[in-house]
Amino acid sequence: MRRSRLVLFLTALVLAVTAALTGATAAQASTQAAPGPYVALGDSYASGVGAGSYISSSGDCKRSTKAHPYLWAAANSPSSFSFTACSGARTGDVLSGQLGPLSASTALVSISIGGNDAGFADVMTTCVLQSDSSCLSRIATARAFVDSTLPGRLDGVYTAIRDRAPNAHVVVLGYPRFYRLGTSCIGLSETKRKAINDASDHLNTAIAARARAYGFTFGDVRTTFTGHEICSSDSWLHSVDWLNIGNSYHPKAAGQSGGYLPVLDAAA
Repeated sequence: MRRSRLVLFLTALVLAVTAALTGATAAQASTQAAPGPYVALGDSYASGVGAGSYISSSGDCKRSTKAHPYLWAAANSPSSFSFTACSGARTGDVLSGQLGPLSASTALVSISIGGNDAGFADVMTTCVLQSDSSCLSRIATARAFVDSTLPGRLDGVYTAIRDRAPNAHVVVLGYPRFYRLGTSCIGLSETKRKAINDASDHLNTAIAARARAYGFTFGDVRTTFTGHEICSSDSWLHSVDWLNIGNSYHPKAAGQSGGYLPVLDAAA
């Protein structure tokens, strides 16, 4: 009888210890799985211009609750979320006004930057309003800038991020191709559309090369946007928006959630 009670006691003890250890392991795993501080930097493609639902306190930066950084933070509940991306930002603006939240505890950084440095708005304005030859000439100037000057500017931003957030995983997000080619489409000529797409590829190649040189992850959104370019039947990008010109050539809410968010999810 005593032996039976001893066996029962030892069995209960083993089960209790096992449950305690399992609980501790689960709690530890849960703690490890919880994302640390997340900081979202960059330009209008990061802030969410074109997606609507702007945060009133963000003013002209037009940070949207439908932008991919906000959506990622809502889905993953990082320990803190700092959203400093701003419409119109260039590399210099990131350096001067967006890096404040970065620290040694920052776990994740996302950024899209470089398009405005390369003259994105002026390229699109020229191509919409002027001839094929003027469009191609302006694009050639932008490509030359991307080759000669942009890499050094990106290096300045990436170095600053690494210095301020040495332990962070950094995801550098690129830009989509803008047009579906080979289809009937009102607006720009096929010559212009192809040149703009090629310029976007050229810009992405330059950004990806500098990002990888720093050990950062490049998030390529061209695949997720395929089939959803301007001139497709289900475009995730605004064409020229004459009622709200600032929306032009920016992702719609569907482009943020369907084009950018899956890439950030996979890279983060």
